[in-house]
Amino acid sequence: MTIHLPAPDGSLRAYEPRTEPFALTQGAPFTSRTVFSAAHVVADPFADTNPDVPAAVDWDATLAFRRHLWSHGLGVAEAMDTAQRGMGLDWAGAAELIRRSAAEARAVGGRIACGVGTDQITGGTLAEIRAAYEEQLALVEESGAQAILMASRALAAAASGPEDYLDVYGHLLRQAAEPVVLHWLGPMFDPALEGYWGSTDLDAATDTFLEVIAAHPDKVDGIKVSLLDAQREVDLRRRLPQGVRCYTGDDFNYPELIAGDEQGFSHALLGIFDPLGPLAAEAVRVLDTGDTDGFRRLLDPTVELSRHLFQTPTRFYKTGVVFLAWLAGHQSHFTMVGGLQSARSLPHFARAYELADGLGLFPDPKLAEDRMKTLLALYGVNQ
Repeated sequence: MTIHLPAPDGSLRAYEPRTEPFALTQGAPFTSRTVFSAAHVVADPFADTNPDVPAAVDWDATLAFRRHLWSHGLGVAEAMDTAQRGMGLDWAGAAELIRRSAAEARAVGGRIACGVGTDQITGGTLAEIRAAYEEQLALVEESGAQAILMASRALAAAASGPEDYLDVYGHLLRQAAEPVVLHWLGPMFDPALEGYWGSTDLDAATDTFLEVIAAHPDKVDGIKVSLLDAQREVDLRRRLPQGVRCYTGDDFNYPELIAGDEQGFSHALLGIFDPLGPLAAEAVRVLDTGDTDGFRRLLDPTVELSRHLFQTPTRFYKTGVVFLAWLAGHQSHFTMVGGLQSARSLPHFARAYELADGLGLFPDPKLAEDRMKTLLALYGVNQ
């Protein structure tokens, strides 16, 4: 029962996989936190495609994974960064994903929120950027999903200062039918978003962000913060208007941020909850009972895996997420839209397998071991 895994220095180390998964059960809906998992898409491995053409998606497997997340009580954050939005999945593919997932959510009673961006254009004037946002907002609202206003590469390139962000977002919030989630995605996830909200000074950017919210508090359900800076998130959530939630997007510090302190806590909208879904759900149900220590005992050990998957360059974390979904049996192959399965190294995969297996994340540890051995053999590592 030993598998030999490659290390970054080229050596092999022996690892003994666990034989049983972590014992998890489905339970009641969450009561203390609102929790979304951003979900990945499953590529069609038989499509004759390449990175320069629109993505080919395996819709059956993609929707089955969303049902898996819903079955554990998690909400699904759809067509976000984790779904390779702007990194293999174009707007046409994202629009189809939103329609299909929203219909599936209605069918099974699952909660869903969908990303609204401007990726049908690559640049343009502020008016054109606003119109692109409006087109996507209309589609999400027509689907019956909650809208998440994502950061826009086009707006980051076109805006001359904070006033342009105030104008564009103010216009969108005034016309939104229901309260939305505002998403601040840092440049570690997407370098094209450097200087978002009109400044590279994060304090100045935060002031602009809060000004947008303060002008329209009735149209903002919450904010999703993905800056990988726990103290900045805490400081920001303490400045939010009453009733506006903070959804942590910090894949490095999520246990402490969700647990909170005497002045408040964060809800969650996390890419790491794609592979951690059932375990994360178990932890939140423990937190629902008031057992913060028990919540931390379950979730703290997962941080090492999350930090590994989200290591620099952080934008390639999707590769590790899909890799673990393959090992866990949620899809039959390790192929990604845009060929992104090549974005991480074999030692990276080996460590991800070791950490995930140690946490008991694989429903069938033997299947995960066999698939890991298949990948190792493909790379020329003999067992």
